[in-house]
Amino acid sequence: MTDAVQVSAPRASTLSALFPKTLLKPLVGVISVAIGIVVWHIGSLFTSPLFLPSPITVWRTALEMLADGTLVQSVAASAARIAAGWFVGVAVGIPLGIFMGRFAIVRLLMDPYIEFFRFIPPIAFVTLAVIWLGPGEVTKVALIFYTTVFIVTLNTIAGVGAVKPMRLQAARSMGASKIEEMTTIILPSTVPYMVTGARLAMGNSFLTVVSAEIVSAQTGLGATIWTARNFGRTDWVFVGIIALGILGFIFDRLFRFGSNALLKPRYL
Repeated sequence: MTDAVQVSAPRASTLSALFPKTLLKPLVGVISVAIGIVVWHIGSLFTSPLFLPSPITVWRTALEMLADGTLVQSVAASAARIAAGWFVGVAVGIPLGIFMGRFAIVRLLMDPYIEFFRFIPPIAFVTLAVIWLGPGEVTKVALIFYTTVFIVTLNTIAGVGAVKPMRLQAARSMGASKIEEMTTIILPSTVPYMVTGARLAMGNSFLTVVSAEIVSAQTGLGATIWTARNFGRTDWVFVGIIALGILGFIFDRLFRFGSNALLKPRYL
């Protein structure tokens, strides 16, 4: 005879019982960050500050850099470069992706360039960018544009390709013109792909700005991280890395908030 096995329903977690859902998610995030800081602090007790400065040391350094304006200046410089390069990349990538996805001849003409350059990392072009564009702001913005445009273009092409032919045939049977097909079916259907591409490209922009600022910038978070090497200030490196992470988080949340507010009711 087989013994019956009783499986009890999973009990709700203690946190779920104590806190509403709206507070639970940020609370878990805060607890996770706190655990990470504690682990970091414990690790710093067993090594030299040059190898791993403690969270307290990094916090004091951040306050010093805030007080003398270094951190604010670096964050502002990096944020401006990222925003400019990313915006231009999105502005070029979306129409390019639509044309490549919609018109076969455009795709055939552009595909060799897209498929070749998208595998070359922006850092490979840093030296050429400095030679061609000079060491000014244009170089940094151009490199971020380069890393943005391919991601946005490929996602937009995928969005255009995902439009169901039946919808286009239905529109044509109702007398829709090519422009009406584009504005009423193709563009609205492609918006989620554009948003995803723009969001992914933003992450890559943060990767690129550090490389660009290390090579040819006096200000910016990448320049701060690189300068710290000359003075043996590991705490400056940590401040720069943490500032980059926080800046990326803020950019991503602002983009999500803006895209949801403007596009979600109809397109997302």
